[in-house]
Order: sequence, then structure tokens, then C-alpha cells
Amino acid sequence: MKRNLNDLLYFVTVAREGSFTRAAAHLGVTQPALSQAISALEERMQIRLLTRTTRSVSPTVAGERLLQAIGNRFDEIEAELDMLTELRDKPAGTVRITCGPDVLRTTLLPKLTPLLHEYPDIRIEFDANHGFRDIVADRFDAGVRLGDTIDKDMIALPIGPKLRMAAVASPDYFSRYPIPQTPHELTQHQCINQRMVRSGGLYVWDFDQDGGDLNVRVSGQLTFNTSEHIVDTALAGLGIAFLPEEEFGSHIREGRLLRVLEAWCQPFPGYYLYYPSRKQVSPAFSLVVDALRISRKRQPANLIK
Repeated sequence: MKRNLNDLLYFVTVAREGSFTRAAAHLGVTQPALSQAISALEERMQIRLLTRTTRSVSPTVAGERLLQAIGNRFDEIEAELDMLTELRDKPAGTVRITCGPDVLRTTLLPKLTPLLHEYPDIRIEFDANHGFRDIVADRFDAGVRLGDTIDKDMIALPIGPKLRMAAVASPDYFSRYPIPQTPHELTQHQCINQRMVRSGGLYVWDFDQDGGDLNVRVSGQLTFNTSEHIVDTALAGLGIAFLPEEEFGSHIREGRLLRVLEAWCQPFPGYYLYYPSRKQVSPAFSLVVDALRISRKRQPANLIK
């Protein structure tokens, strides 16, 4: 039976994307052409590979078996092709990184901008979201998370200093409410809550001092799942906000927000770049990793461990 490798690649892409529309966009082909190719493949194999509904596409039992058998082979071919960029004068290729919107703005873009100017053939695709992605299953080259949340089987390197949380509110707010002296007193205040994307629950405010950890469940009129809106509403005098201090930028330094309970906010591990230990590192990825390292004695990109 004659087999067309393009048709197999099309099948793998549709099965992974769960959508003919997204797969067509990813492959750079039209949706009708993609659908026709999959139908032709199923006809030649005389077995249904995909279950199609009006809302989604998913592999059948046979399709899942085929996907597991050949999907990684295409990934290996793509990785080997990327490695051939070593033969070129300048590294090239796409590096895909999943991260939170905040660290993208405050750390990744400032550090990677000089690299992009220096190497115009390197492309970086960011997936900015507040949830956790499986970087292996979703075929990301790397992810960025806080250091204490990374799986032990990943290579992880710090890309920023330790962080501290900050509880803040505007001078206007504290003109109407007393300044809390302990975290327990936050229960008597209007606090701006944060809905956690991954769990769906409200973030419990964590404090620590020499005496140990202290968790406080706060309440208030407002709840967000984005930090920028929490900052905006704190500036508007609508309550006390609790975020990593870097999220408040210059607002604390310039007096637009007043910090409280600082003694209860101790440093904790900051952001780390992580990727699978078995990953075959491409030249473009090596340069990205080197650009993101914490500033110190520069290490050769080929010595990444």
C-alpha cells in the first residue's frame, strides 16, 4: 500500500490540535485540503482514525495507536533538522516557551530583546497563560515557573532573583481603614482576591516570619484572575492587594501604594526556566538559555547541563 508521509504528518497534527482549523493554520494548508487528505488516508488504510463532531476532533482507538507509534518520530525528525542549523553561519529556528504573562513582561522580553536583534533568524513563540502546560505533551521547548513548582525530572536554571510578596493599598484606602499590624487583621479589610486558573480556587495569602508560616483567607468585593487588574484596583483605593512586589513596579517607590506587613513577607525562590533532561538542545535554544541566565560569569551555550 502506497503511503504518503504528508498525510501521516497531517493526521498527527490534527490529532494533537483537536481541530482541523487549527491544524490547517499550523500546517499552512487549507482546511478542505487537509480534510480530503485525512479522508484519503483513512480510505487507503480502510479504518477510521478520527472521530469528528461539530465541536471537536479526537483520535479513535486505532488513531490513538497510530499517533503513539509515529508522533514522536516526526518530533525526532524536526529536532534533527533544527540541529542542522549548526552548519549555518547564524543559528535559526523557532523556540517555543510557555510562561505567565507577568514574567513575560518583566523578565523574558527585556532579556531576549537583544538576542532577537543580534540573531534575526531566531524566532520565539510565547504561550502566555496563568495555567500550567505539559511542555512535553504540548511540544514546548521550555517553560517558566516559580522554582518550587517544577518537577524533579526537569533541568531548571534560575532566570531571576528571589521574590517577595507585598501587601499594599493606596493612601486613600488607608485614610479610611486602619493599617493592619498582623496578617490576622486582614480579615477586617476589603482585600482584592485572585482566582487561581489551575485549581479554580481563591488564592490563600501566605505569610511567614521567624515563627513559621501563616495562611489567611481574605474577602472583599473584587476577584480577578489577572494581576494587572489587581494592581489597577489597588491604585483606585478599592482594597488591599497581595502580589509579588515586582508586579507593583514603581508604585511603591513613588508612594502611590503603601506597603504593609513587610516583616511577614520573606524571600522565596524566583522564576526558573525548565526543560526536559532528555531534550536535544538546538543552537537557537542554547542562545535563548544563555540570554536568560542570571547575570554572572557567562557560560558557553554548549555547556548547558
